[in-house]
Amino acid sequence: MQKKWVSIFMAVISLTLILSGCMGGAKESNSTENGELKPYELTWYMIGTPQKDADKVMEKVNEYTKEKINTKINLKMIDWGDYDKKMQVVIASGEPFDIAFTSSWAANYVLNARKGAFVELDKLLDSEGKELKEALDPAFLEGAKIDGKLYAVPANKEVGQQSVYVFNKRLVEKHNLDIKKVQSLEDLEPLLKTIKENEPDFTPISTFNPYLPFDYILDDKMPFAVHLDSSDHKIVNVYETPEMEQALKTMHSFYKAGYIKSDAATSNDPWPLEVENWFVRKEMYQPYAELTWARTSGYDLAVQPIHEPITFNGSVTGSMQAISVTSKNPERAMMFLNLLNTDPYLRTLLDKGIEDVHYEKGENDKIKDLQARIDNFNMPSFAIGNQFILPLYDNDPDDKWDAFEKFNNDSIAAPTLGFYFDPNPVRTEIAAIANVSSEFSKPLMTGSVDPEEYLPKANKKFKEAGLDKVMAEIQKQYDAWRKTQGK
Repeated sequence: MQKKWVSIFMAVISLTLILSGCMGGAKESNSTENGELKPYELTWYMIGTPQKDADKVMEKVNEYTKEKINTKINLKMIDWGDYDKKMQVVIASGEPFDIAFTSSWAANYVLNARKGAFVELDKLLDSEGKELKEALDPAFLEGAKIDGKLYAVPANKEVGQQSVYVFNKRLVEKHNLDIKKVQSLEDLEPLLKTIKENEPDFTPISTFNPYLPFDYILDDKMPFAVHLDSSDHKIVNVYETPEMEQALKTMHSFYKAGYIKSDAATSNDPWPLEVENWFVRKEMYQPYAELTWARTSGYDLAVQPIHEPITFNGSVTGSMQAISVTSKNPERAMMFLNLLNTDPYLRTLLDKGIEDVHYEKGENDKIKDLQARIDNFNMPSFAIGNQFILPLYDNDPDDKWDAFEKFNNDSIAAPTLGFYFDPNPVRTEIAAIANVSSEFSKPLMTGSVDPEEYLPKANKKFKEAGLDKVMAEIQKQYDAWRKTQGK
């Protein structure tokens, strides 16, 4: 844990020389003399648990992609916990591959793009990805650009982020709890008290960080942010704000009351939905997400929004596919991404599996998972691509994708949307600050320690690690970016 955040900022720094050597590799031409596409095998790294029926599904996929673009797809799934580290090794080694999942939280999009690991895609989108470009919400394309250039294709899904409290609906109904009254963190207290006193088999709060109204620079584990309602656009240390102090005091009171597990500061329990041992948790929402979560958990959930949808850098870069500079055929890679994101048959096949084997169609072409999909082909749908061309489930409302469109239209742009900080000038200080964050963030956020004692300690260490220097550099770059945007 101590080294996790250091590696995020430091590991990719060493790639520059290696990548510069990789970029000169020979590229394959696409056409034969008669104008037909030459056969090509494309290697695609994807995040997610390897699935038992992947080979069976990929056989069908390759029949289709061969027919459409004369291409075979070599899909390499890497499990969630291993993906980030393994992709660092793959990229640093210069291993040839074509496409990889990248994001703000795994195979870091910004760092890898800035170090030259990914192909700039603007021209490729115009030549080989026209239909894909038309299908994407423009907010994705603009928000994901780094210094005016796009280096990965975002998945067309919810463009904004909305934090919600998710409640176990069985317990809500059993105790006649009014979750609509929950408008703040403090409003949870009477509900938590009821669960604590009446449901000994349930932990009132799963482990989550309190929501705070900030637009974070780098990520929410680091102290740098702009207030969402900022009028002066100043970078602040969130650990020195009254909002943070109040939230941490509340979490500490919850901890002392026994609403939070005693080992929350050290536990790595992921709180899987399938295990019904919690009352409330905090999640990122998309329209009708409670129905998706219910399919996963096997029991009903209820949600209460914490804020309106907001489009952050992390939301537009939360799920993307990049083309590697080591690809021998970037054009073909873009052809595949174009097909994947615009062809409902291919998109559904990679996501849901084979019809009548992994799922079945019913009335109005709505689908239902069969046991083979549940057991053998449970793919990470959000990570693959365009959500809007997937079939609806039998319990999905007919207006699901219309609701997504409204959600996206209603999403408000965060202050730093499109600004990507370059940490290189202060990378030593950032590494030191990341270590301080690793030491203090989880104990404070889980309420496990008294903020009146530990907040001053944390801020003292942040200062000693070079916080002021980093804040000045962020402010300088942010002000310069705002000027280029005419803000």
